[in-house]
Amino acid sequence: MDDLLSLYRRGSEWTADKIAGAANDLDARTLCDDWDVRTLLNHILDTQRFFAGRALGEDVSLSPNPPALLTDDPRDDFERTRSAMLEIFAEPGVIERTGPSLGIAFTDLLLHGWDVARATDQDATMPDGLAEAAYGMVHGRFTDEQRKGVFKPAIPVADDASAQDKLLAYTGRPPSTGH
Repeated sequence: MDDLLSLYRRGSEWTADKIAGAANDLDARTLCDDWDVRTLLNHILDTQRFFAGRALGEDVSLSPNPPALLTDDPRDDFERTRSAMLEIFAEPGVIERTGPSLGIAFTDLLLHGWDVARATDQDATMPDGLAEAAYGMVHGRFTDEQRKGVFKPAIPVADDASAQDKLLAYTGRPPSTGH
């Protein structure tokens, strides 16, 4: 379970760096349908707060239209949410009680960090080991029906594609490493 918390910590650090790099480019278009970076960041905050709330036993839900949570300091907004997630999921028994929640939160965060990086022309290469871990958490776990509203249709890639390209393609993002 410490490994999962470590993955979340590393993935959220990387995403925090991408959010900091996007703070002056909030109107940039993303690969997410009709979303600019500001909307994507609101979605990231909303989704992570959803996972935190669920872990605390709160009755929370996600909106297809993210609420306006972002302030004038996206880096601080994310850091507060990230810190809360790490604190909540570090409590004894929370990871075991919440099943795959932290793994899904990690994967979602990593993918959206990539989305932010791509939209704002930052290096989108995920840190070593994170794409492999995220791919292992989601690959083959969703039916076509479950993918609707979560991922776009999968994009075929070569068997020898990198773990990052496999993760991106599986979640309907065009495979690409780096910029």
